[in-house]
Amino acid sequence: MIKRILDQGIRDRLFTGKAILLMGPRQTGKTTLLHAIFDNEQGVRWLNGDDPETRLLLEDVTVLKWKRILGDSKILVLDEAQRISDIGLKLKLITDQIPDVQVVASGSSAFELANRVNEPLTGRKWAHHLFPLSYAEMEAHHGFVEEHKRLPERLVYGYYPEVVNHPGEEQAVLGQLMDSFLYKDILMWERIQKPEKLTRLLQALAYQVGNEVSYHELGQIVDLDNQTVENYVTLLEQAFILFRLPPLSRNLRKELKRKRKIYFYDNGLRNAIIAQFQPLELRQDVGALWENWLISERKKTLHYGGIHANTFFWRTQDQQEIDYVEERDGKMWAYEMKWSAKAKPAFSKTFTQAYPEHALQTINRENYYEWLT
Repeated sequence: MIKRILDQGIRDRLFTGKAILLMGPRQTGKTTLLHAIFDNEQGVRWLNGDDPETRLLLEDVTVLKWKRILGDSKILVLDEAQRISDIGLKLKLITDQIPDVQVVASGSSAFELANRVNEPLTGRKWAHHLFPLSYAEMEAHHGFVEEHKRLPERLVYGYYPEVVNHPGEEQAVLGQLMDSFLYKDILMWERIQKPEKLTRLLQALAYQVGNEVSYHELGQIVDLDNQTVENYVTLLEQAFILFRLPPLSRNLRKELKRKRKIYFYDNGLRNAIIAQFQPLELRQDVGALWENWLISERKKTLHYGGIHANTFFWRTQDQQEIDYVEERDGKMWAYEMKWSAKAKPAFSKTFTQAYPEHALQTINRENYYEWLT
């Protein structure tokens, strides 16, 4: 079994007076992780929001009823919690009125679970996000030599657990994941009026990984107005399919301010959207795959490591650019992503003069592991 980084983080926060929320995409291993943590613990009550009887049981739950449900249990694990109506208020009852019981709730969609628990549990929760497997987790599992050797296939097929655990069946597994994401988490949601255009939008975004995009240009491609495009991108972000990277704009009038870069949480899902699984040596988009993989992996590193950073890309109107910038402790850390270790990019003097507190680094396939562990 592949040990997840969040395992210890969740254990460390048990019985600290707050509910623990575990959120993330479908099929990232949330239930598997909870079983790894709690299967050998005593006094655990498991409930599953996918079970109709559980939903009925919790329909009009009170403090007294919670006590009857929990009995002598000191830990409540509620999987697929977003399926329970008014789940935030119901978990708040336990956290406030039965403080010796630890609540742990998981859910597969941020726009379902987070929106229903944030307000009732303000100040009463620890929120964790479980992403697809990370490079750091796989290096710890396989060892550096083996995982480094598999880097080309990770850039094509990504890190979903089912993909990693079924070598030779990657394309079929990713096809099933696509159906799960689009039809269960997005297209079936009641506010989606034009599902075929959402699919086209995803494809357009997949082809533009690493490039600046504007909602106006995307709208012209898929025949949607700017606001609808932005709403759809927000939904895709809340469903953990993609994330936005804003431009750094502080000191210079000519810095870009409006366009965004958009990346996918998983390379395999991105490639499934456009049905492109050619080996790395036959592809024209190696640079985009490398950049998407590095930045999505860095996002995991920051989250799991509790590293607080503002993240950006940087570009000026006269085409000076830096792939990725982190602002940490008042200092700008600028990174260029190059697949070839021989590439030696020149960092813009305009950037270094505008941000005198800076550090510069090129991330390539000979040093990436230092940045991701």
